[in-house]
Amino acid sequence: MSSMVPPLFAGLLDDAALLQPGDATVAHAAAGFREHRDAWYGELVGALLVPSSLLDLDCDPPGLPVCVISDAALTILPVAVAKLRACGASVRAIEAAVARRGEDPQPGLAELRRLTTSDKDLDVYAEIPLSWGLLAALDAVAAMRADGLRIAPKFRVGGLAGELFPTPVELAAVICACRDRELPFKLAAGIRHALRHTDPETGFTHHGFLNVLVAVLLATDGHEVAEVAEALGATHPVPLVEPARARRDEIRPLWAGFGASTIVEPLTEMVRLGLINGGYSS
Repeated sequence: MSSMVPPLFAGLLDDAALLQPGDATVAHAAAGFREHRDAWYGELVGALLVPSSLLDLDCDPPGLPVCVISDAALTILPVAVAKLRACGASVRAIEAAVARRGEDPQPGLAELRRLTTSDKDLDVYAEIPLSWGLLAALDAVAAMRADGLRIAPKFRVGGLAGELFPTPVELAAVICACRDRELPFKLAAGIRHALRHTDPETGFTHHGFLNVLVAVLLATDGHEVAEVAEALGATHPVPLVEPARARRDEIRPLWAGFGASTIVEPLTEMVRLGLINGGYSS
């Protein structure tokens, strides 16, 4: 079925149904992912995110696009990739944390490079904490890319504590730092809705995926931290929807996307905001 998803949004959502706090079974998650990929909005969906500890994925029919998420020791990753490929999955990428918050990311980056440098078919996303050592780690990632390794950073922008949610200025600085080094990036955790909002239950203020998208467009146009942060801090759709609509026929720059525990919720919001027009009704 042909997709009605503009290039700006293609592959924006990875299916995180198998990751916490989701409770989907393997069979249910795989079947749901195939339904999404076959739907009119199929090009919105990237890969199925599969924990490295989960190796019994049913890949019938074969070719299921998979991104392996490291939830065990880094040394397990090559084994997980090999077993998933053996069952017919098309393993396109891996994502792995290289350090805890406050730790030096450099040793983990070196280990990740050692484990993946021989696999030329993988995109590697190194999850780098938004804390001490970040800029040096981004320099190291840029150097690895210059050497031909398909590696890029990934950042968590939420969690179970308030300090895990970067402010608009902090996230804008990270986006601009990636732009300056020509580094694509992924985001994880904390992004639940299109617009920046405060969760009434936790009191945490979450970044919106539309905010991030417009912020990335501004950054790649040459705007600096203050203007990028303004887009990230917006809580009303008016300053965000039109810039996104105006650029929807362009390939999305810099931001590779993020994992969504359910595809339907962000899709519904995109339709309601007029970002995607198609055969979906909520």
